[in-house]
Amino acid sequence: MALMVLLTVLDVLLFVVGAVGMVYQGVCIVASLFAKPVTFPEAPLDKRYAVLISARTEATAIGTPITCLHEQTYPSELIDIWLVADNCTDDTAKVVRDMGCHVVERHNMELVGKGYALTYLLDYMIDAGLSDSYDAYFVFDADNKLDRHYFEEMNKGFQSGFKILTSYRNSVNLSDNWVSSGSALWFIRESRFLNNSRMLFGSSCHVGGTGFMFSKEIMKRNKGWKFHLLTEDLEFTMDSVLHGDRVGYCGNAILYDEQPVTFAQSWRQRLRWSKGFLQVFRYYGPQLIRRAVRERDFSAVDFTLLLCPFTVLGVIRVVMGVIFAACGFVTWQSQLGAVTGWGSGIILSVLGMMALAALTIIAERRQIGATNKELFAYVLSFPIYMFSYVPISFQAIFSKVQWKPIEHKG
Repeated sequence: MALMVLLTVLDVLLFVVGAVGMVYQGVCIVASLFAKPVTFPEAPLDKRYAVLISARTEATAIGTPITCLHEQTYPSELIDIWLVADNCTDDTAKVVRDMGCHVVERHNMELVGKGYALTYLLDYMIDAGLSDSYDAYFVFDADNKLDRHYFEEMNKGFQSGFKILTSYRNSVNLSDNWVSSGSALWFIRESRFLNNSRMLFGSSCHVGGTGFMFSKEIMKRNKGWKFHLLTEDLEFTMDSVLHGDRVGYCGNAILYDEQPVTFAQSWRQRLRWSKGFLQVFRYYGPQLIRRAVRERDFSAVDFTLLLCPFTVLGVIRVVMGVIFAACGFVTWQSQLGAVTGWGSGIILSVLGMMALAALTIIAERRQIGATNKELFAYVLSFPIYMFSYVPISFQAIFSKVQWKPIEHKG
């Protein structure tokens, strides 16, 4: 009897968390579609910025973001590019030096990952007495492309008072295949519907892994860069929310990155993300919940929902149901009844994901470079991409995951 109650409690918890998450997503979509987006007023082009890029064996790709940075409408003399050549086995460092950028080389095969590379780079700048000469710091990846007005637009947000800002994340290869389109549509959806709505609601936005900035004051508080979990961007966001910072979003600052094109690459990347989400939930989840309850901080509520390991809870519920039924603690009939209910939920989820992909495409059609035929196919394939998170999340519970680079075409 007690075990049946436990399973019922899990069913109710999954239903409530899932329903609240879906309703919130729906509210965000409606607000984003019908409300005027938040924009920033014109601002003087007088702030000095440092660009931080971590690159690992990216000699063929690194020229793209450097060229985009040199072609910005923002004064080039106020943008300094710093690259950490992290365990490179090619001439990435030479390529970047030849393009007039600052380069710091790092060789450490034990502390591996972008977070450690950024720590090393900022520590170098602090120790050399160079960090105080910048008003804020931008973080980009080695495969990024930037709209030429990117810095001009982000500068407006920074001078409007935001100490942390993220930007609109698009993709250079959405139309390559169903794998790259799945990732690309997910990021466009977050920019267009979630971060855009968070600005409307006055809450904090989610910093992605690239295309964001933070002020000198934030850098000093963190003593450089202190975030080393597998999803260091999410960890940085949670830490900022817990400090009471409001992370802003600039929808007019457009960044393009490259998505994985093979399912194996995508699986490996999303396995790292899933493991990183679990790590961040473990270290920051209880604090976020306390802040949400005690201070009625909507941003803390929002990110508690984001971090909640819904898929993991679902997998645990299924496994427990099978084990309890096999041992005779509960009846198979009761578990089959639960599965029937979940089946209806899965069908609704598939339809919802297809509708979400279609809405994203319709709302952002001019930002998406693909034919209508391709986009229709990607609407149909989007649920497959999303449901593959179920086995990925299950593997993330038990696997030891390490950061590994993804090869970029450049």
